[in-house]
Amino acid sequence: MSTTLYYMVKFRDGMLTSTLAALADPSRRVILDQLARGPQSVSQLADPLGVSLPAVLKHLTVLEDARLVETRKVGRVRTCQLRAAGLEPAMEWINQRHRVWSARLDHLDDYLKGQPA
Repeated sequence: MSTTLYYMVKFRDGMLTSTLAALADPSRRVILDQLARGPQSVSQLADPLGVSLPAVLKHLTVLEDARLVETRKVGRVRTCQLRAAGLEPAMEWINQRHRVWSARLDHLDDYLKGQPA
Protein backbone atom coordinates (compact mmCIF):
# COMPACT_ATOMS: atom_id res chain seq x y z
CA MET A 1 0.00 0.00 0.00
CA SER A 2 1.38 3.39 -0.92
CA THR A 3 2.10 5.89 1.83
CA THR A 4 -0.53 8.27 0.46
CA LEU A 5 -3.19 5.55 0.37
CA TYR A 6 -2.23 4.42 3.89
CA TYR A 7 -2.76 7.92 5.29
CA MET A 8 -6.03 8.33 3.38
CA VAL A 9 -7.32 5.05 4.89
CA LYS A 10 -6.14 6.07 8.37
CA PHE A 11 -7.81 9.47 7.99
CA ARG A 12 -11.08 7.93 6.82
CA ASP A 13 -10.95 5.36 9.64
CA GLY A 14 -10.30 8.14 12.14
CA MET A 15 -13.27 10.08 10.80
CA LEU A 16 -15.46 6.96 10.99
CA THR A 17 -14.38 6.39 14.59
CA SER A 18 -15.09 10.04 15.47
CA THR A 19 -18.48 9.91 13.78
CA LEU A 20 -19.57 6.68 15.45
CA ALA A 21 -18.33 7.87 18.85
CA ALA A 22 -20.25 11.12 18.44
CA LEU A 23 -23.42 9.26 17.43
CA ALA A 24 -23.11 6.83 20.35
CA ASP A 25 -24.31 9.39 22.89
CA PRO A 26 -28.10 9.88 23.13
CA SER A 27 -27.77 13.58 24.04
CA ARG A 28 -25.70 14.23 20.93
CA ARG A 29 -28.30 12.45 18.79
CA VAL A 30 -30.98 14.73 20.28
CA ILE A 31 -28.83 17.73 19.37
CA LEU A 32 -28.45 16.45 15.80
CA ASP A 33 -32.22 15.85 15.56
CA GLN A 34 -32.85 19.42 16.69
CA LEU A 35 -30.33 20.81 14.20
CA ALA A 36 -31.96 18.82 11.40
CA ARG A 37 -34.83 21.33 11.74
CA GLY A 38 -32.46 24.26 11.21
CA PRO A 39 -29.71 26.27 12.92
CA GLN A 40 -30.13 26.88 16.65
CA SER A 41 -28.31 28.63 19.46
CA VAL A 42 -26.56 26.71 22.22
CA SER A 43 -29.24 27.76 24.71
CA GLN A 44 -31.99 26.50 22.36
CA LEU A 45 -30.17 23.16 22.16
CA ALA A 46 -29.81 22.97 25.95
CA ASP A 47 -33.51 23.48 26.74
CA PRO A 48 -34.90 20.06 25.74
CA LEU A 49 -31.88 18.25 27.19
CA GLY A 50 -32.24 19.79 30.61
CA VAL A 51 -28.47 20.15 30.98
CA SER A 52 -26.14 23.08 31.58
CA LEU A 53 -24.68 25.20 28.81
CA PRO A 54 -21.14 23.90 29.56
CA ALA A 55 -22.43 20.32 29.12
CA VAL A 56 -23.98 21.22 25.75
CA LEU A 57 -20.73 22.91 24.71
CA LYS A 58 -18.81 19.70 25.48
CA HIS A 59 -21.25 17.72 23.34
CA LEU A 60 -20.91 20.30 20.57
CA THR A 61 -17.12 20.01 20.67
CA VAL A 62 -17.40 16.26 20.05
CA LEU A 63 -19.88 16.87 17.22
CA GLU A 64 -17.63 19.53 15.69
CA ASP A 65 -14.58 17.25 15.90
CA ALA A 66 -16.59 14.59 14.05
CA ARG A 67 -17.52 17.23 11.45
CA LEU A 68 -21.22 16.76 12.14
CA VAL A 69 -21.86 20.29 13.39
CA GLU A 70 -20.56 23.72 12.52
CA THR A 71 -20.80 26.64 14.94
CA ARG A 72 -20.54 30.35 14.40
CA LYS A 73 -20.32 32.97 17.12
CA VAL A 74 -21.84 36.40 16.50
CA GLY A 75 -21.59 38.67 19.51
CA ARG A 76 -22.57 36.60 22.54
CA VAL A 77 -24.66 34.09 20.60
CA ARG A 78 -23.16 30.85 19.31
CA THR A 79 -25.32 29.39 16.52
CA CYS A 80 -24.98 25.76 15.49
CA GLN A 81 -25.77 24.15 12.17
CA LEU A 82 -25.88 20.54 11.03
CA ARG A 83 -23.25 19.34 8.55
CA ALA A 84 -24.96 16.34 6.96
CA ALA A 85 -21.84 15.53 4.92
CA GLY A 86 -20.20 14.54 8.21
CA LEU A 87 -22.36 11.42 8.24
CA GLU A 88 -20.80 10.15 5.01
CA PRO A 89 -18.02 8.05 6.64
CA ALA A 90 -20.57 6.19 8.75
CA MET A 91 -23.02 5.78 5.87
CA GLU A 92 -20.27 4.48 3.59
CA TRP A 93 -19.14 1.97 6.22
CA ILE A 94 -22.71 0.81 6.95
CA ASN A 95 -23.52 0.47 3.24
CA GLN A 96 -20.38 -1.61 2.65
CA ARG A 97 -21.35 -3.97 5.49
CA HIS A 98 -24.91 -4.12 4.17
CA ARG A 99 -23.72 -5.20 0.71
CA VAL A 100 -21.41 -7.89 2.15
CA TRP A 101 -24.03 -9.34 4.50
CA SER A 102 -26.79 -9.20 1.88
CA ALA A 103 -24.60 -11.22 -0.48
CA ARG A 104 -23.76 -13.73 2.27
CA LEU A 105 -27.41 -14.14 3.23
CA ASP A 106 -28.36 -14.57 -0.43
CA HIS A 107 -25.76 -17.37 -0.71
CA LEU A 108 -27.10 -18.97 2.47
CA ASP A 109 -30.65 -18.76 1.12
CA ASP A 110 -29.57 -20.42 -2.13
CA TYR A 111 -27.79 -23.14 -0.19
CA LEU A 112 -30.76 -23.82 2.09
CA LYS A 113 -33.15 -23.98 -0.85
CA GLY A 114 -30.98 -26.73 -2.32
CA GLN A 115 -31.15 -28.86 0.83
CA PRO A 116 -33.74 -31.64 1.23
CA ALA A 117 -36.63 -30.80 3.55
